[in-house]
Amino acid sequence: MTIGVLALQGDFDAHRRRLEELGATVMLVRKAEDFDHIDGLVIPGGESTTFLKLLGKDVFQRLRDFVHSKPTFGTCAGAIMLAKNVTNPDQPGLNALDMTVERNAYGRQMDSTILHAPSALGGEPLEMVFIRAPRIQRVGEGIEVVARRGNDPVLVRKGKVMAATFHPELSDDPRVHAEFLKLVQNGAAAKHS
Repeated sequence: MTIGVLALQGDFDAHRRRLEELGATVMLVRKAEDFDHIDGLVIPGGESTTFLKLLGKDVFQRLRDFVHSKPTFGTCAGAIMLAKNVTNPDQPGLNALDMTVERNAYGRQMDSTILHAPSALGGEPLEMVFIRAPRIQRVGEGIEVVARRGNDPVLVRKGKVMAATFHPELSDDPRVHAEFLKLVQNGAAAKHS
């Protein structure tokens, strides 16, 4: 099982380290042909408008195709990229999850925070690191809310796609990445049965 991490900007290396700690083989994805060699993809945080500029036409098209067919996990800017609708300002999303996401909804960099909240992952409250975080304003039918910040969904999933508005790669808690690896393993198992 090889997990790709989109490595154009953001702390992609923290995702790589966490996934390798959990036993995954990781490939940094920078070119269109890299998508041919991965079973799942993490889209890290960063700046979503910068992602759109850096991707280029070929990589953007491969990314769009991938997120609609294989397991994908987006964090912060990655969650924005996966959304159907993006506000503040409006920008195109990949429409992998039927949700509306508001960019920078909780304030500026200085308003960043670490919270602990219960989640559907069980065990201790989940540590969530919010840095210029987006807010999920609306989730469509069939999207499971795995964790919340107050009333706001902050970790969601549907089918093969997960999104977090926080940075699980900056926490000591590996449960979010482990949950994504389960999605990838389940997809691989279904493909071979």
